[in-house]
Amino acid sequence: MFLGIQVLGVLFGLFMLYLTFLNGKRKEFTSKESIFWILIWAIFIFISTLPSSLDFLVRDIIGLSRPLDFFIIAGFMFLIGSIYYTYTIVRKNQNRIEEIVRKLAIEKRK
Repeated sequence: MFLGIQVLGVLFGLFMLYLTFLNGKRKEFTSKESIFWILIWAIFIFISTLPSSLDFLVRDIIGLSRPLDFFIIAGFMFLIGSIYYTYTIVRKNQNRIEEIVRKLAIEKRK
């Protein structure tokens, strides 16, 4: 028996799979990126349909009492990691832009 949140999770996962497929078809993602995201969304759909499949991992291996605690902790870790990664990319781009502007200013000065 599916709960409403499980149906919502499956629909969300299918929608994201569709978006991933479209991005791959438009060549906005490389084949490796497409495969990575397809696997992520397939795992998301699996966990949405069978949430009890994580009980062994969450309770016995990690030692948390509820799977929701695991998802909250994992979500925060993912968000912090994503923010850090995005910051490093933005910083590299800022440095590259500064270097290009300096070169153009020197060339224009000459």
